[in-house]
Amino acid sequence: MADDRARADALKGERDRFVALAFCWADLLVELDRDFNIRFLAGAAEAFFGRKGDTLIGTPFRDLVAPADAPLIGQMLKQLLRAGRINDEVIRVVGPGGALFWVNVAAYSLNAASGQIYIGLRKNAGGAKVAALAAPRDQESGLFDAQAFSELAADRLKKLTAAGESAQLTLVSIPGMDDLKSRLAPDAHEQMVHGVGELLKANSVGGDSAARLSDGQFSIMHAGGTNVADVMKSIETITQKFDPTGKGAAVESATMEMDGSGGVSEEDLAKGLLYTLTKFRDAEGEGLNVKDMASNMSVMINEAMEQVTQFRQVVTKAQFFVALQPIIHVTTGEIHHFEALCRFERAAGESPFKTITFAEETGLIDQFDLAMAKKVVDWLTKFPRNNDKYRVAVNVSGFSIGKDQYVDALLRLLKENDWTQGKLMFEITESSRMSDLGAANNFIQTLRGRGYHVCLDDFGAGAASFQYLSVLDVDVVKLDGSAIKNAQKAAKGRAFLSALTELCRRMNVETIAEMVDSREALDFCRDCGCNYVQGYLFGKPSPEIKDFAPLPQAELFKRTNLRL
Repeated sequence: MADDRARADALKGERDRFVALAFCWADLLVELDRDFNIRFLAGAAEAFFGRKGDTLIGTPFRDLVAPADAPLIGQMLKQLLRAGRINDEVIRVVGPGGALFWVNVAAYSLNAASGQIYIGLRKNAGGAKVAALAAPRDQESGLFDAQAFSELAADRLKKLTAAGESAQLTLVSIPGMDDLKSRLAPDAHEQMVHGVGELLKANSVGGDSAARLSDGQFSIMHAGGTNVADVMKSIETITQKFDPTGKGAAVESATMEMDGSGGVSEEDLAKGLLYTLTKFRDAEGEGLNVKDMASNMSVMINEAMEQVTQFRQVVTKAQFFVALQPIIHVTTGEIHHFEALCRFERAAGESPFKTITFAEETGLIDQFDLAMAKKVVDWLTKFPRNNDKYRVAVNVSGFSIGKDQYVDALLRLLKENDWTQGKLMFEITESSRMSDLGAANNFIQTLRGRGYHVCLDDFGAGAASFQYLSVLDVDVVKLDGSAIKNAQKAAKGRAFLSALTELCRRMNVETIAEMVDSREALDFCRDCGCNYVQGYLFGKPSPEIKDFAPLPQAELFKRTNLRL
């Protein structure tokens, strides 16, 4: 009897210490019984739920959670009973008036059998995890994109591993999706994809750890005991249900055990996952199927994480330099400005395309874009500040524009170096990565309002270029090099390029033709109305400004001036 009382006193003391600790961390403390109903509340109940604490006694805790997050809280509570603790998860709760807001959750179970379950809630101020969860979903499937999924999966994998739980990543491919889609009405296709999305979410960790990578490609992170074959069979059944012929589409899948242990950070794990999912999305164009990808998936993730570490070192230590390529007036031959291109010290003379592509595929390009901008500002400091002879355009990926951290850091850099106005320009590359054109235009107008010209790269490479030009107010567009070369070959190429330059002229936007590597190309671009040209005809990119003084092939412009 004395021993029982001693144990009870010890448990009570432990509980009291936890309650004290919870109040230091949380805004609201909730005690649940073994059925996960609320037994006791202390703290800001009205601020969280718009109701006094005593009116919530007996309410199932799941009823206070946003319906979309209910599966996640169910998973968390089950994990709590096994592991005894949950640290810093993020969910949404239903606040006053039905409004949803994010909260951090920590939970501790002293004795689940007797109902000693405590949950601490704290209002969340944001952060990477919330940004991932709040990311826009694919409208048809209701699933995340690859980037948001990678960040979320890395977070949950780390927590599951710490709790002794296993998780798996399954890649899902429907090779016949295009053929199936051709047999469906648009609304039937949307309903089918939505059904697939709901099925994947229902079988995933937390009820939303799934992504749509392309029209017929998905990924899902699920518990180790999930019957993947049954899930794939259910997807096939969904496709058969909507197919008028009843044929449906076959589903291929490959599953890999995931491990969040070791010294790899959560952020680097997310980058490795994102790189692998991007490769899976593009694999069909390279003749690889899902089985091929899965056999190398763990190797790819590990290699990607190693490359992430190496790339961070390159950025941190600024192990790259600026190579310049001139942009030249098509009539006078005068250098209007230089484009700043990167060259990496570890690969002298080697194209940086592969490294930059890797940075884009792993979501690291914003860090490099900022480092490159700093490098160019440093280069400009070599000249007197009242000298406007040299102007330089630095590249900004469309991906970076969507990163608040990058935008804030860049604007601080410009504020601290306002003397760069008139000397520094910005060239937006990879514009297809801009998910919010309205926000992108706000960024562009902020730069222009501070005295910096903005150029839109790769114009004419796709139909979306015209949409970008209709929404984004820029000073210059750079006509894609492949479009220039194709225009020279096609019978209607001259008319097409002339129409592009005339459109830009009417919008008070100047044009640069890139990849001008021959005299014939120069004459062609001049005849089509381009304002400036750029290409190997005038020398390869060089870190030495003197390589362009005098300008190679300057005599081409002298002859032109004589004719005029």
